[in-house]
Amino acid sequence: MLFGKEFTETTVKTTNIDIHLAHGGTGYPLLLLHGYPQTHVIWHAIAPLLAKNFHVICPDLRGYGDSSKPPSTKDHYPYSKRAMAQDMIELMDSLGHQEFFVAGHDRGARVTHRMVLDHPSRVKKACVMDIAPTSHMFSSTNQNFATGYYHWFFLIQPDDLPEKMIGDDPAYYLSEKLKRWSAPGMEFNPEAVDEYIRCFSKPDSIHASCEDYRAAASIDLEHDKEDEDNKIECPLLVIWGSQGFVHRTYDVLSVWKNYAHQVEGTSLDCGHFLPEESPDETYKALMKFFTV
Repeated sequence: MLFGKEFTETTVKTTNIDIHLAHGGTGYPLLLLHGYPQTHVIWHAIAPLLAKNFHVICPDLRGYGDSSKPPSTKDHYPYSKRAMAQDMIELMDSLGHQEFFVAGHDRGARVTHRMVLDHPSRVKKACVMDIAPTSHMFSSTNQNFATGYYHWFFLIQPDDLPEKMIGDDPAYYLSEKLKRWSAPGMEFNPEAVDEYIRCFSKPDSIHASCEDYRAAASIDLEHDKEDEDNKIECPLLVIWGSQGFVHRTYDVLSVWKNYAHQVEGTSLDCGHFLPEESPDETYKALMKFFTV
């Protein structure tokens, strides 16, 4: 196991689905949420370090990894960030944690954003990695955005179009995503990549991940609209890669200050995949922010 013998892999049953996770360490609980097209394994380089000070919980989001891939609906609610956030609340309940820290990368950061709005009493501090808010990104769409984030518009197409195209060679598609979104010359841990490919190559995983994006372009925006006057109450850390699209496209801190009361953060010298491309700097940033 990439995380080491200090971590335990298990499955927790929530109200509707099973959540696969790895967890280890002792101390204040720290929930780490991965993004697309990966699994909890993205945290392999920093979770063991964080576990020296925290109880670190690394789940696979619904639809990803070895967690359940429930059937979707016409409104895509089962893959809404609200549903994913509720999964995580129930997961933390099952582990006996009423309050906790959370850090999310990519899709996991969008789940984190929804979680701190829907469950403000549960999250004491939060970190989002390499994103701007979903509603802001859609509302400011232009040719640059559509080119850099073409997958947002590809994955939401109906009638299984993206599923069939990705399913023709999922390993190639996933590997291209890692290459395109990381800094030039980045070499990912081969064992981690093998795990990503194993999980992503399943037809139900491909479909579920498309549903994640379809939800983001529909019901998630409805939920965001309902909360447009509500700001994140807990302290928020925002970190992003200086060689990535988000850095080139947005004044990241200024954007997030419109969505939260207490915001701090900085860029790290890497591309999109901070925990793997820049593990030492990511670890230091999280330790500084979450240490109480």
